[in-house]
Amino acid sequence: MCILFVALEVHPKYPLILCANRDEFHHRPTEPAHFWPPDNRLLAGKDLEAGGSWLGVNRQGEIAALTNIRAPELHEANRHSRGDLVIKALTQSQTMTTGWLREHSQHYNPFNLLFGKDLELYCYHSVSKTVKPLSPGFHAISNGALDDIWPKMAKGTQALEREITQSDEIDIQALLTIMTDERQAPDADLPQTGVALEWERLLSSIYIKHPEYGTRSTSILLRDRQGRCEFVEVRYDGKGRNLGRQVFKFETGPEQGAEMDGESPKTA
Repeated sequence: MCILFVALEVHPKYPLILCANRDEFHHRPTEPAHFWPPDNRLLAGKDLEAGGSWLGVNRQGEIAALTNIRAPELHEANRHSRGDLVIKALTQSQTMTTGWLREHSQHYNPFNLLFGKDLELYCYHSVSKTVKPLSPGFHAISNGALDDIWPKMAKGTQALEREITQSDEIDIQALLTIMTDERQAPDADLPQTGVALEWERLLSSIYIKHPEYGTRSTSILLRDRQGRCEFVEVRYDGKGRNLGRQVFKFETGPEQGAEMDGESPKTA
């Protein structure tokens, strides 16, 4: 997962709005979002190489989402897969997650983990080993720290604020348009994260299109004040083509069911 935008307690109908892009190598095998067996209580996509995920939500109203921290000098081979962190956050209590992260995060390459339940959300930054609560308002999490002012983070936050403050209803397609913005930042505005200039340019857009590495999917999560959730996932290939769209609607709580409306995969 490369970038997350969160609107918390700013919309009259939807106190939680989450927009996320997952960036990954296109050859890495992936399963689309689904409720995981055997109990079907966790909704997430699945990384078929390591078995974890990048974003998920469960029927108790807990969410978790992961971004890598772009710090090549801190990267080491043979560490645990960071996708495990999302599953762990969705299958144990919030207090346990915080303590476990502080004790074990050094076994993973650098990451940010957004986690919490309902409207009580936190971001764990593994380099500093700090946990920050998300205050009401707009937030962006990418490959640095929470609310860093990188060009694509600022651009996406401003676009999200413009879109959701103009109506009591949410236009999902408008949110998807924000998340598929391919415009790159000027060189003078690029962050210095230790990668080559060509990659800094490529990674400076909200939506990354490259035949080898880029945005594999966009996820939109809406939660209303009654605890009803709508989860939309759109998947892409290396040419930016739409590979399919799924919509899940469910209520949070121990005995709630779910509905799904999926579209057939598209190749053109």
